[in-house]
Amino acid sequence: MLVKQSIAIEDVRVPLKRKKTLDEAKVQQIAESIIDEGQLTPIQVRADGPGFVLVEGLHRLEALRVLGETSVEAYLVRARLH
Repeated sequence: MLVKQSIAIEDVRVPLKRKKTLDEAKVQQIAESIIDEGQLTPIQVRADGPGFVLVEGLHRLEALRVLGETSVEAYLVRARLH
């Protein structure tokens, strides 16, 4: 079972490959939704040393960053073993 926790946005690293998929219009739309309703869906991260690596939720994370938030609701997931 995933447990939601609040983590510092500055502790979340976004992989370069994932950053390339960023859509600014989508970030703006999500930011407006967060202003109205709050963050409804947590992002997913995995532990990486002292911080975290983003697994899912790039646009939500960036929307919160644009809004000046310092923390994000997140689920800590395990890395998949291949």
